[in-house]
Amino acid sequence: MSEEQFQKGWRLKLHEIIYGTHTPAGKLFDIILLVVILYSIIIVMLESVPRFDLKYHGFLNVSEWVVTILFSVEYVLRIICIKRPSKYIFSFFGFIDFVSTIPKYLSFFIGGSQYITAFRALRLLRVFRILKLVRFVGESNNLVRALKASRTKIFVFVFFVLIVSVLLGTIMYLVEGPEHGFNSIPHSVYWTIVTLTTVGYGDISPETPLGQFIATLIMIIGYGIIAVPTGIVSAEYASARKVDKTVDEGRSCHNCGADIVRSDAEYCRKCGQKLNDD
Repeated sequence: MSEEQFQKGWRLKLHEIIYGTHTPAGKLFDIILLVVILYSIIIVMLESVPRFDLKYHGFLNVSEWVVTILFSVEYVLRIICIKRPSKYIFSFFGFIDFVSTIPKYLSFFIGGSQYITAFRALRLLRVFRILKLVRFVGESNNLVRALKASRTKIFVFVFFVLIVSVLLGTIMYLVEGPEHGFNSIPHSVYWTIVTLTTVGYGDISPETPLGQFIATLIMIIGYGIIAVPTGIVSAEYASARKVDKTVDEGRSCHNCGADIVRSDAEYCRKCGQKLNDD
C-alpha cells in the first residue's frame, strides 16, 4: 500500500467515525461528544455561581481546559478528514464548533469570555443525527424555505405595523401628554409597540378615559397582528410539505461533511460533490 493510499484510507475511516452515524464507531463518537458537551455546559453554569466557583474553582478550571483541548482536537480532525475544509469551517456547525472552542483561550486576554462557551448548547443539535432523526432536518429545511418565501410579505406587514405604531403613538401622546408619562412621541410609540405585542411592561399606562379606550383597541388589534405572520408562514410551509422527500439513513458528504437528507440523492445539496464518488 502506497503512502497516498494509506492517507486516503485513514482519512476515510476518520470521516466515517466523525461525520457518520450509520456505524457503531460513528454512533459511539457522537454519543461521547454529546456527553462532553453537556458536561462542559454544566461546568460553565456552575462557574457562574459564586459559592460553587469559590469552592471548586480549581477543579472547574481544569475540567474546562480538558474539554477545550478535546474540542480543539475534534475541530482540527473535522477539518483534516474532508476534501474541502472551507465548506465545514464556514458552515453553521463549523462556526458553532469554532465559537465553542476559542472562549477559554480568549480568557487570557478578555476577562469573562469563558462564559461564551454556553453557546456549546447549540452543538446539541447534533442529537438529530445521532438518533437518526434526519427527517427533522428535512422538516427544518421546509421551514427555512417557507420563511424565505414569506420574507417579502412579512417585511410589508412589519412595515405596516411600524406605521400604525407611529400613528397610534402620536395620538396617545396628544391624548395623554407628559403629565401621564407619555413624555414624547418616541416614548409613546414605544408604549404602543409594547401594548400591540401584548407584552405590557406596565411602566407607562393611560389614565384618561379616551386613552384607555384607545389602549383597549390597540390590545385587541395586537391579537390579530400576532396571527398574521403565523398564517403567512404556515401557508408557505404547507406548500413546501407537498414536495415528497425520502430520508437518508445517517450518511454525510465526504467532501464537505453535510448531512445527506435524501436517500436517492446523487449529489451533495451543499457542495455539489457526486456522492458515490470514492
